[in-house]
Amino acid sequence: MILALSAGTAAWAETTRYVTDQLEITLRSGQSTKHQILRMLKSGTPLEVLEVDKESGYTRVRTPDGKEGWVITRYLDSVPSARERLAAAQQRLATLKMDNSRLNKTVQQLNGEKAELEHRLGRLQRDHKRLQQELDRIRKTSASALAIDKENKELKNRLRKLEQEHQVVLQENEDLRDRRDREWFMAGAGVILLGMGIGLIIPKIRWRRKSNWSSL
Repeated sequence: MILALSAGTAAWAETTRYVTDQLEITLRSGQSTKHQILRMLKSGTPLEVLEVDKESGYTRVRTPDGKEGWVITRYLDSVPSARERLAAAQQRLATLKMDNSRLNKTVQQLNGEKAELEHRLGRLQRDHKRLQQELDRIRKTSASALAIDKENKELKNRLRKLEQEHQVVLQENEDLRDRRDREWFMAGAGVILLGMGIGLIIPKIRWRRKSNWSSL
């Protein structure tokens, strides 16, 4: 029996129990109501269990400030009192409400940032579309400029050839003019010579005719 009591005492040692939902219980110097009341313990007071006496129904405990004594075991519970649990639950609820409020504010802030980002994204998309159109226009303009430059080069080459041909034609015309002048000069000289010859021949013919007539 002593061993069983010792085992029971060891099992309860170094655990924590709480005063039940009674308003107050007594902490006595011994294991009966005849012993001196050391103090009154309020409901929810945490007590460190030092020893349990099942026969007397008392448990030796230590208060948070280090006071030791005996209390009735049935007034102890393994969990805090309902009032303490309610207060803790209310405290947790208040904390959760505060957390929920902060989360709601965070969600609102994130929604605002999301809307701003969506607005910026839309603006960037419009800018990208405008820049793409401008790039396409520049590419078309560049292609047209290249085509115009190529056409200009071809026209310049054709103009250069035409100028060369024009110079050739001018040279040929100059040659023809020189040759025509020479031909006209030769023709004029021939006419002059012919006239001179005729001028020399005609007097002789007249003289001969006169001579012939004189002999008759």
